Amino acid sequence: MYLACRDARTPWYAKAFAALVVGYAFSPIDLIPDVIPIIGHLDDVILVPLGVWIAARMIPPEVLADCRARAAEHQLTKLLNKPRSRWAVAVIIVIWVAVAAILSYWLIGYSLQ
Repeated sequence: MYLACRDARTPWYAKAFAALVVGYAFSPIDLIPDVIPIIGHLDDVILVPLGVWIAARMIPPEVLADCRARAAEHQLTKLLNKPRSRWAVAVIIVIWVAVAAILSYWLIGYSLQ
């Protein structure tokens, strides 16, 4: 959606509507306040995806297809160029195993008392 809104082939009204959807998504002011349980978050869960869907329907299909291809290419390039460290993976695994061992020892010791 970001790439499509920056494309010159996208109509101005699609760009404006997409900006309104993004503004609503990040705005602290909602149609239904979030302090109301369930219903307060339900408007965000329904209105934001609906707004994105409507904005995508306003963008010409060829522009949307081109932008999706550019986004996929960018993600693939980003994934292939990501640094990898086997040592960091080993350290993280050791930490998780240690936490699991300490937690299980604590739970078993607590349940035997």
